Amino acid sequence: MPAQNNTNFDNCVSFFIDNGIYQGRLIRLNDVINTIIGKHCYPAPVAAAVAECTALGAMLSSMLKYDGLFTLQTQSDGPVSMIVVDVTSEGRIRACAKYDKERLNKGQELRKTSGQIEATPHLLGKGYLAFTVDQGADTDLYQGIVELQGKNLTECALRYFKQSEQIDTDLQLFLQPPEGDSKNWLAGGIMLQKMPIVGGKDSSLSEEEQQESWNEAKILMQSLTKDEIFNADLTAETLLHRLFHANNLKIAAARNYLFGCRCSREKLLQTLSTFSEDDINAMTENNKITATCHFCSEQYVFDRGELIKQ
Repeated sequence: MPAQNNTNFDNCVSFFIDNGIYQGRLIRLNDVINTIIGKHCYPAPVAAAVAECTALGAMLSSMLKYDGLFTLQTQSDGPVSMIVVDVTSEGRIRACAKYDKERLNKGQELRKTSGQIEATPHLLGKGYLAFTVDQGADTDLYQGIVELQGKNLTECALRYFKQSEQIDTDLQLFLQPPEGDSKNWLAGGIMLQKMPIVGGKDSSLSEEEQQESWNEAKILMQSLTKDEIFNADLTAETLLHRLFHANNLKIAAARNYLFGCRCSREKLLQTLSTFSEDDINAMTENNKITATCHFCSEQYVFDRGELIKQ
């Protein structure tokens, strides 16, 4: 298990191989995941889905240049009907899930997997996976959407790149639930993409050679194991050197992550103040209104008088 604040975790390292033909990302999360899960009382299967989505969201956000908010969101008809992961351009992450405990338990009973960690799509059902970049009121909102189809979250994400981005992409996601008496979760992933070729053609390689090169790069990437990526003693540089030392590996910057919720009493007060008096009355108990943040479970208490405009 990684030591607290192990610098080999909670970051995403970018790299290039084969003279910059391919770019990649290696991400490993520990404290961020455990803080998110610790804010909730999710059953283990739900916690696993949130952890995996968080690793995917952070890895995808690291590939973009933006000043604002990147959001990964699932919306579906399964027992876990929604997962939301927010990643700010400063590297602050928060995540939450909406789920139906009764449906979750019944589904796992039917599959004879009660309490077990299952592939995320089993819990989500039919729906979509969306990626959104919001850089503020004066900018265009970017959004990519793909149907949730695949036997695991990796396949769902790759389907998006194949259909929407049309960029050669491969990735692996890793998850380590708590073992024994430990309560520690780990999540991570590695991703590889073929860089766009300036001018539309790489004259140094034939089409056949390009395909062979890409297949080799994918095989090397896929050789990374769960034991390796979650080995707390191995740096990202060591892991990448093991994989790509013969491929002109160039390691670029690392982006660090930490948990961070953007909720505040002032924001909630502003939101609640827009409600009608009838709605406020319906939420009032002993002249108090209690609001809970879905992301961090922080509770805020307001007097009814603060919200009713005189």
